[in-house]
Amino acid sequence: MTRVFAYDSTLRDGAQAQGISFSVEDKIKIVQRLDELGVSYIEAGNPGSNPKDMEFFRRVADLKLNNAKIIAFGSTRKVKVAVEQDKNVQSLLDAATPAVAIFGKSWDYQVTDILRTTLDENLKMIGDTISFLKRHGKEVVFDAEHFFDGYKANPDYALQTLKAAADAGADTLCLCDTNGGTFPSDVYTITEKAVQQFKVQIGIHCHNDSEMAVANSVAAVQAGARQVQGTINGIGERCGNANLCSIIPNLQLKLGLKCIPDENMNKLTSVARYVSEIANTTYNEKAAYVGNDAFSHKGGMHIDAVSKNPVSYEHINPEVVGNSRHILVSEVAGRSALLAKIRQVDPSLNKDSAEIKHILDHLKDLEHEGYQFETAESSFQLMVRKLLGKHRPFFDLHEYEVNIHEPSANGINSSVLIKISVDGQEEVTAAEGDGPVNALDKAVRKALERFYPAIGEIKLTDYKVRVLDSDKASAAKVRVLIESRDQHESWTTIGVSTDIVDASWRALIDSIEYKLVRDEERQFLAV
Repeated sequence: MTRVFAYDSTLRDGAQAQGISFSVEDKIKIVQRLDELGVSYIEAGNPGSNPKDMEFFRRVADLKLNNAKIIAFGSTRKVKVAVEQDKNVQSLLDAATPAVAIFGKSWDYQVTDILRTTLDENLKMIGDTISFLKRHGKEVVFDAEHFFDGYKANPDYALQTLKAAADAGADTLCLCDTNGGTFPSDVYTITEKAVQQFKVQIGIHCHNDSEMAVANSVAAVQAGARQVQGTINGIGERCGNANLCSIIPNLQLKLGLKCIPDENMNKLTSVARYVSEIANTTYNEKAAYVGNDAFSHKGGMHIDAVSKNPVSYEHINPEVVGNSRHILVSEVAGRSALLAKIRQVDPSLNKDSAEIKHILDHLKDLEHEGYQFETAESSFQLMVRKLLGKHRPFFDLHEYEVNIHEPSANGINSSVLIKISVDGQEEVTAAEGDGPVNALDKAVRKALERFYPAIGEIKLTDYKVRVLDSDKASAAKVRVLIESRDQHESWTTIGVSTDIVDASWRALIDSIEYKLVRDEERQFLAV
């Protein structure tokens, strides 16, 4: 297979996205996961821009990486400053990485109107900087900033910047669609000319301002580029960068071009989710390949076809990228889809069982009320257990009382008093919280943990509220979704009510009961 080097810039270009700030510890963790995935390069920061990045480069030097080279990122020397005297260039040496990336202007407008220097001086800045770094034994990637805009404005000068870099010894000439506005056809044509003109490896770096970063990256590779830059989940400045989670499988699974070791491809989904969690961003469940919805099927006809042969509605086997197929529970799913879910609870049932019709009818009634089990399959499983008489209540609720107060100095403005019993043992507990739902969560945990210590392992990771019938104003129903996780898995539960606290309580209790049911199942299997 032809090799294409996957170059990750999540920790540098991705970190420039609005709302994202990686700590040094975050960056170290992400480096380790990217190396395990098998990317070739990790562009990890600009050591001349801030002390945090310099601390990172000191720490990352102690890591033993099996696949990736760490790259420090910086610019060419400043205008009319000797390269030996340029502090930012010196910081690249101080970072002590085996490779560096240098960006320089390749658009004449950027040189004359932004840098405010001559076109000749810009060429010298590129050549001087790269020659200096090569003399110090560095592998050098030259990022030709604004290359495609520059080529369209002045193709001769844009190519001169590449020649200056190549003559100085650059190992890769990376063509950058910095404004993200170029179309794939132009990317292909211009990249092909660069590949034909230079014997040096060509790379591609695309931004997503016109929603074409992945398409442009693939087009460049098809034109001969052999290094492809991007970020995990496409995070980055403005509209983001090219998404490596799509580029890598597109190139490797569709075009037969080797980006990462084949045996590592099934780590792609977990890496995408891990980076999203560390970055504290909402995960894109609609993402190609790695999103939860990428291989989810809801319509009855689709589900029937997929159950006969997945290729009917799936372009790859989801397990190849570490994802999985999801048959969604809904009123349009039909009996065959429900049967697979229900048989997880009772394998003896078949599609003609009266219980299946009963569950389907009940499901339709609940969805009419506002429930949506396709995003809350854990609540669906509990419902099935109850309808089949296979559910054992772990506790009984007698009453709870919610009080909302004026906010205090520490933000606490709610309190809850709750009375429950477990196997006849009554527990009365109170708790305060930042809002009624937080107080309710604390109170029920406090009440139950002495009976079920495993509840302490539950972490609530997301809480969503949606008004279902806004025309009824304050009397409207609300749907609450609670996402939880422990060390084994994550799950989502649902509650619907005209009272937001009651809806939250229903989702919260389902979350706890699902955890306890799953723990019982694991103990049974262990025995």
